[in-house]
Amino acid sequence: METKELLKKVKKIEIKTRRLSDHIFSGHYHTSFKGRGMTFSEVRQYQYGDDFRAIDWNVSARNNDAFVKIFEEERELTMMLLIDCSDSQSFGTTSQSKNELVAEIAATLAFSATQNNDKIGLILFTDEIELFIPPKKGKSHVLRIIREVIECQPKSKKTNVAVALDFLSSVIKKRAIVFLISDFITADFQKPLQIAAKKHDVTGIRIFDSREKSLPNIGIVQVQDAETGEKIWLDTQTSSTRLAYENKYKTNVENCQNTFSKCAAGLVETEANESYVTKLVTYFKSRA
Repeated sequence: METKELLKKVKKIEIKTRRLSDHIFSGHYHTSFKGRGMTFSEVRQYQYGDDFRAIDWNVSARNNDAFVKIFEEERELTMMLLIDCSDSQSFGTTSQSKNELVAEIAATLAFSATQNNDKIGLILFTDEIELFIPPKKGKSHVLRIIREVIECQPKSKKTNVAVALDFLSSVIKKRAIVFLISDFITADFQKPLQIAAKKHDVTGIRIFDSREKSLPNIGIVQVQDAETGEKIWLDTQTSSTRLAYENKYKTNVENCQNTFSKCAAGLVETEANESYVTKLVTYFKSRA
């Protein structure tokens, strides 16, 4: 992608997702993800209804009146975006491919974090770590993250979510908000997710295309696995073939859902042609 085309695409995503994060997500994000604790802010005179346990006895004694301590939430957090950039993410049969949707969701989440003065970091992965950007603040940093997500040209085509989670646990030592965005067409990742979820606040976002759910009846066709390159011939006219495909897809989805549930991690599932806004707002509200 040429620089001019890339910058144009980044600007388009920024305009759309910045508006969403400003008007919709920032408030829900703030109430859904709490800070690390409470820090002392100031003292003020005691008012009827105040908790007597908050009285600052030293200040009250000096001023011959009752004063209470005021605390505020220690807000600064770190958000980590773990984004699958394997070849299966480029699939799309509607107006938007899965990786285009991923870029939008990542940008919306990043701008929401920026609204709350949080740091944002990025891990792009396939079956290896393609790129790591340490957490930082600021608009220019967010725009860099969006550019990297859009422009990602991975060395590998395959997916291994476990690799990304292991890397996260090794490089991010303090508790972070983690969004793991993938189609989760991958091997078992329960153990590394369990480890990561004990330390961090982890939410998976499963992206899928409606055409991945079932095979259309279009005769004998050659299909190719985007990640392995393997090609096979399928007779889609046969109901047993279509049923086997649907069952395999359902099993993969159920495994993903069960894994997140067992590890006490959140999961949002959104189709490429539906509103991810509704899905994320509903999820944030349920957390709050």
